[in-house]
Amino acid sequence: MSQPKKRRRPESEEERFLAAYDSAEFPHPSVAVDVVLLTAAESSLHTVLLRRDGHPHRGKWALPGGFVGMRESLEEAVDRVLAAKAGIEGVFTEQLFTFGAPDRDPRTRVISVAYYALVDHGRLTAACPGNGDVRVARLDVPWPGLEGGGVLATDRDGASLSLAFDHDVILGTTVKRLRGKLDYAPIGFELLPQRFTLRQLQAVHEAVLGRTVNKDSFRRRMLASGLVVATGKREEGVLHRPAELFRFTRSPRA
Repeated sequence: MSQPKKRRRPESEEERFLAAYDSAEFPHPSVAVDVVLLTAAESSLHTVLLRRDGHPHRGKWALPGGFVGMRESLEEAVDRVLAAKAGIEGVFTEQLFTFGAPDRDPRTRVISVAYYALVDHGRLTAACPGNGDVRVARLDVPWPGLEGGGVLATDRDGASLSLAFDHDVILGTTVKRLRGKLDYAPIGFELLPQRFTLRQLQAVHEAVLGRTVNKDSFRRRMLASGLVVATGKREEGVLHRPAELFRFTRSPRA
């Protein structure tokens, strides 16, 4: 005995619209992600740059980046780019800004969603030794405070690195964002070990700010901020008087 056929539900107006929709009717911009991997060392901020081996801007230095796949989220694209181009996985990332000037890429209309990550210096240099076509470059910020603008990048010998596209502006926007967050967010939680001295924290702030800060006033401000708390322990294995160790009170690693 044959089974009665199921009656097909009539198509809705929206289903008919989508079936007839021609996505080629409008031009499509390409979407990319660019990632600023930042660390602090020697009183300066440093980031990973890669030498471009193809046009456009062949031979110039660029942030780790790539186009977003059609079935890929922005965060998945960021994770893929970091693993493939910087050898780093499992780091905290935060969306920074969307860069969409029509002529920012000479190939076609490319909109880039930039992210940044704060990475411990030891981990960054282990993944990217800074040789060949991958460099851990020092950032030279030519503007004070929150003025903003592009930044310069130099290699370990102090030679200037020519940056591709608008990556100098992306780097500058990252520095401006970090400087603006210093007073209310534990910026150093990914740049420092879980336990750190106030001097180490001060060094991170000075690297971000690009200037020295008064030791006594910095210490008072940090202790009053509620961002750090004493661990009851001191440094070990140091030649000088062991300093007190602190931890962040609001750390994603807690």
